[in-house]
Amino acid sequence: MNIEEFVAHTANVNCLSMGKKTRRLLITGGDDHKVNVWSIGKPTSLMSLCGHTSPVESLAFDLAEVFVLAGASTGVIKLWDLEETKMVRGLTAHRSNCTAMEFHPFGEFFASGSMDTNLKIWDIRKKGCMHTYKGHTRGISTIRFTPDGRWVVSGGFDNVVKVWDLTAGKLLNEFKFHEGHIRSIDFHPLEFLLATGSADGTVKFWDLETFELIGSSRPEATGVCSITFHPDGKTLFCGLDDGLKVYSWEPVVCHDSLDIGWSTLGDLCINEGKLLGFSYYRNSVGVWGADVSHIEPYGRNDHSEKKFNLDGSYS
Repeated sequence: MNIEEFVAHTANVNCLSMGKKTRRLLITGGDDHKVNVWSIGKPTSLMSLCGHTSPVESLAFDLAEVFVLAGASTGVIKLWDLEETKMVRGLTAHRSNCTAMEFHPFGEFFASGSMDTNLKIWDIRKKGCMHTYKGHTRGISTIRFTPDGRWVVSGGFDNVVKVWDLTAGKLLNEFKFHEGHIRSIDFHPLEFLLATGSADGTVKFWDLETFELIGSSRPEATGVCSITFHPDGKTLFCGLDDGLKVYSWEPVVCHDSLDIGWSTLGDLCINEGKLLGFSYYRNSVGVWGADVSHIEPYGRNDHSEKKFNLDGSYS
């Protein structure tokens, strides 16, 4: 597993997100009030998006990687058009820190979540909030729309996962089995299945037809930061504070485990047989890469007796 590292901001990095279309663009947000756009492998930013007057705490790309959303510690949201390199919307959104953002998979909508406990759905064209969902008892930590765009799922600092029906405008179901706040959510690429990763060190798998818990990993010593299903749907890659686990479910089996020193893992994805991880520490960002064919169950496990170094090399 190799790593490249670069200084991303003049102050602490608070959040980052990778574009899921090309898997080549990365956005970072910092205490310097800026959003910087990067092309992976290039040491200098493509552009710096200015306009916020407080630290940037949450980010999202749209699916086409044309628009970037950024939420700030004051609750203000700003939207930029990368092709025009200009800010197109400024929204006074929440009463406190805007902690999570997500674009709808189609249609000009997005969701935002905040430490004020509210989940809001926005219409970009009408510049306004369409709906506010209330129900979390603490702030919202992560948001994901279902791939079909009918539901939005929110994870909170209250350790609860809530499923909201966008058409009916109401709570559909909620999952309360985690013992730490929800850090990451992902949907299975082929089945009606949801995975949730928590600061409690577990990953849980939920059937979205019956809303039943179908499996849980045993608690790890450190929290789950970011999770992503392999595109083949057979495994879930789980980034912990101190490494990587690869799980299948029904029953839950851990196929592989790697110790990795990736400070705060902000995003994880699999593209063309490569696992990519994006971490941040102070004002720097690390990009981690590994060949999935070297990770069980996809290949020979050749790292079981090897220690992992911070520079990304084995010893």
